[in-house]
Amino acid sequence: MSFPIGVSLFSDRRLVVLAFVVLVVLWGSSFSALKVGLEYSPPVLFAGVRSILGGVAMTLVALVWGGGSPKFRHHWTVFALLSVLNVVIFLGLQTAAIMYLPSGSAAVLIYLQPILVGVLAWLFLGEGLTTRKVVGLLLGFSGIAAVSAGGLLGELPPGASLGVALGVGAALSWALGTVYFKKAQERVATLWAVAVPFLAGGVVLTALGMVVESPAEITWNTPFVLSLLYSSLLGTAVAWLIWLGLVRAGEASRVSAYIFFVPLMAVVIGAIFLDENLSPSLLVGAALVVAGIYLANGKPSAAGS
Repeated sequence: MSFPIGVSLFSDRRLVVLAFVVLVVLWGSSFSALKVGLEYSPPVLFAGVRSILGGVAMTLVALVWGGGSPKFRHHWTVFALLSVLNVVIFLGLQTAAIMYLPSGSAAVLIYLQPILVGVLAWLFLGEGLTTRKVVGLLLGFSGIAAVSAGGLLGELPPGASLGVALGVGAALSWALGTVYFKKAQERVATLWAVAVPFLAGGVVLTALGMVVESPAEITWNTPFVLSLLYSSLLGTAVAWLIWLGLVRAGEASRVSAYIFFVPLMAVVIGAIFLDENLSPSLLVGAALVVAGIYLANGKPSAAGS
């Protein structure tokens, strides 16, 4: 069987636009869903269980819709590195950052990733580093400085400085994982490169959570279960399926160019549903990071730069 979300489905431009909108909404709303879930669960266990559920869903997709062979024996090092960078470190730090920061602030920091990818791809993949990307990087770091200033101005909760560091660390790990995947993508089937790291990384995070936290700290109520299911199945598995479908249809560059909507969506949803404060430092920081993402990923002008 062929991959369910592919070129034939996305040949209709209206479906492409709809897919973009759904992807941005799912990724953007996941930050608020995580914030809700963390009120009832310690962070490492939440990240682990969320990752395992998402990995199981993606594994079923890979098995049913023809993900090819994972070839574990030949490429176990690739899966191991993707698990560490894209799941254990990234999801672990992301979840911890959301504990210390409003969901919108965490999203702004973590979505420095698309900007960092441009720089790391220049360092490790030999991709061009244009003036646009350099300006985008500078704007992105200026956005982090603006968000960080919110802690000094009393606009962020206690522990915000640690949250900022965790958010930036998550962005860096995600960027490293993305660049490494670009380097190794010819060796592993794409669906398995998502499913296996989420499963393996989820097991590692859950095992770590069992050591440093206690399952008894989890409150299995309706908000927690809905948060867990939403962030793992919709925010992870379904979102990744849409992303892979767009990539297969040749729409990856568009997704990268418009990914700046994700932190904006996260800020808006956090303000509407979680009553998070739209402080001046957050608004300035979000604007700078959004501009940086657009410049780093948008296509250069005809004159080139």
